[in-house]
Amino acid sequence: MHQTPPFDASAARRLREALGMAPGHVAYGLRAQYGLSATPDLVAAWERGLQSPTSRELTALAGVLWCSPGELLVAAITLREHRLAHGLAPEDLARQVGMDVPGYLKSEESGRWRGNERQSMALKEALSLTPAEFLTATGRDGELADVLRRAVTTRWQAHVRPTAKLVPLPRPRIEGALEQLHSDYQAQMVTTLSWGAAAGSGDEGRTFLDGIVPRFWEITQS
Repeated sequence: MHQTPPFDASAARRLREALGMAPGHVAYGLRAQYGLSATPDLVAAWERGLQSPTSRELTALAGVLWCSPGELLVAAITLREHRLAHGLAPEDLARQVGMDVPGYLKSEESGRWRGNERQSMALKEALSLTPAEFLTATGRDGELADVLRRAVTTRWQAHVRPTAKLVPLPRPRIEGALEQLHSDYQAQMVTTLSWGAAAGSGDEGRTFLDGIVPRFWEITQS
């Protein structure tokens, strides 16, 4: 079952009023231009947050209001939401990233991205995603955290490739980030051990590992 897009009701009303249109005008445009069975009451229900438009209705509404679909959405999170925000059909995005349409739709519906490094980079570019947005949209946040924790507690060099498979960033930047994280973590643990085995002395290490993903983004963006 498809979820409705994350519709921004207040934005829809604001855009309509800026054009000097009433709900009836919008409903007429949806019927005349896009063949939708829309009524003024339905448009009003969208603007009051009582109902959300379907993907087709969202695209049509954007056309009537002379805006992009993204302007009618709250912050996109999922892969599907980012695609809708860019007004792309699944076929168009699949072609841009070099995937067959069923394969792409499977990733979108499951919330798990299975593309290779080249396809991941193409997806990031097509949807104008930051690396952090890409990871969340493709359902890989937890995987990255696991890989980074292993990298700082063992040999970081062995985790460059697994990290590169998850994050669409140049290898040198990933290598630099893992090396710095490993160095910071090991230095902190040495300092902790020098304090002795006092109660709670491992809290600093656990805190570091809990926040390792935000630290990774800070390093790669600096």
